[in-house]
Amino acid sequence: MKPLIRFAVAAGLLGASMYPAQAEAFSLEFEWGDIPLCTSGNPNIVDNPTFWLKGVPDGAKFIKFTLTDRDVPSYNHGGGTVPYSGQTVIEPGAFTYRSPCPPSGSHTYEWKAEAKKSDGFFSGSIGSATASATYP
Repeated sequence: MKPLIRFAVAAGLLGASMYPAQAEAFSLEFEWGDIPLCTSGNPNIVDNPTFWLKGVPDGAKFIKFTLTDRDVPSYNHGGGTVPYSGQTVIEPGAFTYRSPCPPSGSHTYEWKAEAKKSDGFFSGSIGSATASATYP
């Protein structure tokens, strides 16, 4: 019985080294940062928040960011496209957008990050990630 147990452990170790690890899933986190409080329904033009990226797909040359108010998805908050060269943090000032500014109560906002091979309008996405938060 002991040889079988030793073989099972050895096979488990061997199997782990024979196969590449799964790639980390593309994910996005953000922090609103120091934007002016806005609850009038008339957004301010502000610098992008700090974004933290993980698992960006291989081949990505640009990351396109878009903000959507999930309570009023028809409103265009804009976003921006930034060159990507392996960085895991996108600092404020990479682009400007229309800040969150719900006219009553709080809304849920979602940032979408699309990894792209080029910055052309019609270039296909090679992966995307989203992150949501309420404001204020």
